[in-house]
Amino acid sequence: MYVIAVEFAIHGQHFAAFMQLMQENARISRETESGCRRFDVCRDRARPERVFLYELYDDKTAFEAHLASAHFKAFDALAKAMVASKTASTYELVNA
Repeated sequence: MYVIAVEFAIHGQHFAAFMQLMQENARISRETESGCRRFDVCRDRARPERVFLYELYDDKTAFEAHLASAHFKAFDALAKAMVASKTASTYELVNA
C-alpha cells in the first residue's frame, strides 16, 4: 500500500472555504477512485490553521491517477491561493 501524508498551513481567512473544498475532494476520491482505500482529513486543534491528510492507495499508480483526476485538478486550482505552505511525504504501509 502507498501512503501519502500531507500537512497544510492555511491562510486563516480561507480556512472554512479550504475545508469545504478538501472534504469534497476526499469524499469524491473515496467514492470514485478504485485505488483510493482511505482519505482522512484531520485538523490540529492546537493550531487551527493546520490540516493533515492521511491517504492510502493501492500503489503509486493509483495515487498518480488521483493527481490526474478532474476533481483533484479542480480542487488544486481553487485551493492554491488559500495555502500558506504544504509538505507532502510518501510511505509504504508495512503492517497490512
